Amino acid sequence: MQTLPSDALFLPLDPVSDFSEELLLQLAAQQKSRKKWLLIQPVSNTSMMVDSGTVSMPLNLIMVATLVGKLFDVTFIDERLGDKIPDDFSGFDVVAITSRTLNASKAYRIGDAALAQGKTVILGGVHPTMLHEEASGHCTSVVYGEIESIWTELATDILKEKMRSVYRAKELKPMSAMLHPDFSYALSSKNARKYSSLIPLLATKGCPVGCNFCTTPTVYGKSYRYRELDLVLDEMRYHQQRVGKEKVNFSFMDDNISFRPKYFMTLLEEMAKLGVHWNANISMNFLDKPEVAELAGRSGCDLLSIGFESLNPETIKSVQKGSNRLGSYETVVSNLHKNGIAIQGYFMFGFDNDTEESFQLTYDFIMKNRIEFPVFSLVTPFPGTPYFDEMKPRIRHFDWDKYDTYHYMFEPKKMSGDKMLENFVKLQREVYKGRAIMQRMKGKPLNWIWLANYAMNRFTCKLQPESFH
Repeated sequence: MQTLPSDALFLPLDPVSDFSEELLLQLAAQQKSRKKWLLIQPVSNTSMMVDSGTVSMPLNLIMVATLVGKLFDVTFIDERLGDKIPDDFSGFDVVAITSRTLNASKAYRIGDAALAQGKTVILGGVHPTMLHEEASGHCTSVVYGEIESIWTELATDILKEKMRSVYRAKELKPMSAMLHPDFSYALSSKNARKYSSLIPLLATKGCPVGCNFCTTPTVYGKSYRYRELDLVLDEMRYHQQRVGKEKVNFSFMDDNISFRPKYFMTLLEEMAKLGVHWNANISMNFLDKPEVAELAGRSGCDLLSIGFESLNPETIKSVQKGSNRLGSYETVVSNLHKNGIAIQGYFMFGFDNDTEESFQLTYDFIMKNRIEFPVFSLVTPFPGTPYFDEMKPRIRHFDWDKYDTYHYMFEPKKMSGDKMLENFVKLQREVYKGRAIMQRMKGKPLNWIWLANYAMNRFTCKLQPESFH
């Protein structure tokens, strides 16, 4: 496997006048016909519960389609829905594929096939950003980070048919420049009914917390950007009109929507006037304040996804997650539950500080605090993170198909891998037993979270330790 390239290989694009918006429009107008793009969201190859059943609408690819569609013709394929990727790419000029680590092998195969047919191939997403040299072997160009900040340069080069191997912006554009996403690209699929009813929305980008296992700081640095409140609220109203009802369910795709408390609280005050429902990923450092949870509940929050990660203080310290304070875990949970907000709690295992007691502590915490939707994962050092660099000598394999946080990556120091997996399976089975579900969910509203619990009941009954090798 190729190692991560040095920063010197990622020379930022110079903001030269050749890449002006005006010239781009002129070049597009001079074309005899509009170039045709094929945008692809590949399915993942894992055997676990990823990209199966109902899937979320891919907001990032929808945003790319919206941008590309201003100048080029766009065909949008989401393989997770059952959409078929053609063997023959002759009807397209550009094949663009988004990739995370879990589906990188699939993305590479598509890229190789399109290259063999003489097409311009673009790879973007987290994994190509993290491993530029590896991805470059399967495409014409890699988009490093977000496409919005290098779009003018990239589109100009496509029109000129003179591509660079990597496109990386010198600076990230403010989110005020973000176009209103056109959901018709995704909803035009004959399989669009397989999308979740939750409408994805973006208010902020980035997370300066800097957990050493997270890819976000690598992609965005320590920057934190946010859209003007009016733009976010206008988009919500647009969807209310589009679906013809007030109580629309939104899912914020932000990495950490609450990092700027004033912005977050003002947004919630305005959302409370709209009558919407919503969920989001959030760090817990503000949730120990009762007024934050009260306002979140009043604004229509149904569920918050929180990375508890571990009940071991040494583990929290080792992953540099300063927003997590073990002493406030129960306060955070209590505040949210008092305001009718369910919790999707994330817990990771396989850290060097983990012992068999770690699993018991987690079980006790979940059951005592009635966490509605616990999600368990095995520690996975993702390429491009400080944790990957630290753990690389100990990583058992670099089979990207298994980087789904459900495969055993390295041997912890305080317990054998087999013993860890045995406890990992046992914990999930116990938490998702019918009796345990009833205990955690008693008195909770009958909604999709109940269904998710019973889906997990069926899933965990089939788990075996060898599933995770």
